[in-house]
Amino acid sequence: MEHGARVSDGWSLGGSATVELPDFTRKPTEDPMTDERMALSELLQKSGDGDFLKSVAEAVLQILMEADVEGLIGAGRHERSGDRLNYRNGFRDRTLDTRLGSLQLRIPKLRQGSYFPPFLEPRRTSEKALVMVIQEAWIGGVSTRRVEELVQAMGLSGISKSQVSKLCKDIDERVNAFLERPIDGEWRYLWLDATYLKVRDGGRIVSVAAIIAVAVNTDGRREIVGLGIGPSEAEPFWASFLKGLVKRGLKGVKLVISDAHDGLRHAITRVLGATWQRCRVHWMRNALAHVPKGQHTMVAAAIRQAFLQADPAAAHHTWRHVADQLRPRWPKLAALMDDSEHDVLAYIAFPVQHRTKLHSTNPLERLNKEVKRRADVVGIFPNEASIIRLIGAVLLEQNDEWLLQHRYMQIEAMAEPAPPAIEAEPTKLPPQAA
Repeated sequence: MEHGARVSDGWSLGGSATVELPDFTRKPTEDPMTDERMALSELLQKSGDGDFLKSVAEAVLQILMEADVEGLIGAGRHERSGDRLNYRNGFRDRTLDTRLGSLQLRIPKLRQGSYFPPFLEPRRTSEKALVMVIQEAWIGGVSTRRVEELVQAMGLSGISKSQVSKLCKDIDERVNAFLERPIDGEWRYLWLDATYLKVRDGGRIVSVAAIIAVAVNTDGRREIVGLGIGPSEAEPFWASFLKGLVKRGLKGVKLVISDAHDGLRHAITRVLGATWQRCRVHWMRNALAHVPKGQHTMVAAAIRQAFLQADPAAAHHTWRHVADQLRPRWPKLAALMDDSEHDVLAYIAFPVQHRTKLHSTNPLERLNKEVKRRADVVGIFPNEASIIRLIGAVLLEQNDEWLLQHRYMQIEAMAEPAPPAIEAEPTKLPPQAA
């Protein structure tokens, strides 16, 4: 690379690459290509492991500025040329704050006019960077008070909590546009899950549920389609939330997977007309609460026999058989199995290829953990709008990642009918459960 840096391609086991840095003090008689060379290993020894990338970044940016100035002048350093338009006039120091730390740059000066690197902006850049730092910190779950402390730690002052909050409101437009966007196409499956957060309400601290809705369309791709804040046990809230999704275009839902929230099942039937799948993982925890701890492994293995069946008829037959065998010893458990049979086994009527992701809300587990991690940093939210801002930003970020990934479910199975019911012999339990 002329007048710049070059990384040698002589890579070998036990060898090292070299970076050629320009010599800013080269004499007129020297060849421009005889730049001073510094091995990466030598640079690493000088700066230490933690500063290695920062040192490389400083060198690269310096090289870019030198090449840029040569283009403006019309001649290289110390070069005699009839095309020369200007002359160098020393340097001025400038600090650039980056994720790698503060980079110390030497910006070339010209005798006539001025030069400013295109990758920097004039003085107002520091203010713009500060705004971005505040916004990123807010999305990251840092409270207003801690954002203010962060700003002061950067050597800045005079920014109040109210000013920090105003800067963060720029996020609202992007988040609201994402949460209110039209929902196009057909969506076969819908997952609903709640994360409980604390918020101030009229001088009190109350617990509210942040409801996250994730759906998979007929192309096998999943997206986050909604976020709602409210009391999770109230049927009017569930109905209103689902109606909002339908109004935005949600249609074609065949199965809704969620935990057992009061009022949700009726809202699903009334608004979506879809089947409800009760989260199998949460149901199992509730079921084992009726059994002594020493019997958990045996009872869980017995119940799981129903989940291993290939078709709905065999699964229901096995379920009832297991319930009857457990009834003499644990009548409450058997009664729970009687009441929840169709809700827990609903997913078995759907394509085999999809079942592993349909029986519980586990596909949302990683998303909920990230939401909870960000929210825990804040602790108590000042209002519901702040919850929408923070959680919505997290969901927007995650949804963008999902859009770049492969299909979440096999598209071929989307058109498959439910498997036919086949009678099968129930699996017998171990003698201890009889």
